[in-house]
Amino acid sequence: MHIYWCKKLVYCSNCGEKIADDAYFCPKCGTKTDKGKAAKAVYPTDELRDAFYQVGIELERAFNIAAHETHSAIKRARPNMQQKTAQPELVVCPKCATKNPNGSIFCHNCGTRLAPADKSQSSA
Repeated sequence: MHIYWCKKLVYCSNCGEKIADDAYFCPKCGTKTDKGKAAKAVYPTDELRDAFYQVGIELERAFNIAAHETHSAIKRARPNMQQKTAQPELVVCPKCATKNPNGSIFCHNCGTRLAPADKSQSSA
């Protein structure tokens, strides 16, 4: 004597497809079955929505931290930037009194050295 176990089939309330009695969702249209509703089964899209919401919260937190750190860095750098812009734009040659652009090493008129040579240039 053999006893066969057979799943009871029900029909989807949305599309009429045959579905197993223990199914939470219709395999054809995705509608939640009565059993799925009773078990409070969640749609995969619900899980994705929750995951995207959490990612959004984390991104917002990261952007706020980055904005705060950027603001702090600019605040710390501002005096240095103002100091650099306050430097004279011209360097006067001690030999011929010609005005040369700031950062010039040699006078463009007479060739006199205006600034001390860098260590890298003196070793070359």
